[in-house]
Amino acid sequence: MDHPIQQPLQKLLARERLIQQVAEWQQAGEKVVFTNGCFDLLHPGHLNYLLEAAALGQKLVIGLNSDASVKRLKGQNRPINDEMTRASFLACLYFIDAISIFEEDTPLELIKAIKPNILVKGGDYTVNTIVGANEVLARGGTVKTLAFVPGYSTTNLIKKIQEQL
Repeated sequence: MDHPIQQPLQKLLARERLIQQVAEWQQAGEKVVFTNGCFDLLHPGHLNYLLEAAALGQKLVIGLNSDASVKRLKGQNRPINDEMTRASFLACLYFIDAISIFEEDTPLELIKAIKPNILVKGGDYTVNTIVGANEVLARGGTVKTLAFVPGYSTTNLIKKIQEQL
């Protein structure tokens, strides 16, 4: 019998396959929403943000930072969970339609390749600081920022765990 995670992990797509899938969805008239991040330790803030992002269109695509990318961005002690674990957690969320791991520090090349209709980031960004915003807007797409749920962050969660050790 297959491991139960195998079915959700079908949402994990290589870049070339994701490009095809997004094009198929868009040809069918579906709006594709894209966001990205490390999603190292999922918490209620992530879930709220991802649910809000999913509600903006018909398909939600996640660009997931690779382990090497997370290390460069967050430091040598991160990520806590490896990229396949992080992808597995995200894949189990019913409102996420596709996930693609990217190696670069930013998702710019992925955004340019898949051409999402809507680009979303958290409230700590402004539209003019969101990587890929210019490309999405130039194609007639939309760029949005979503508010954070106060009190939740991966960094704070890690600190809390360390304090309890």
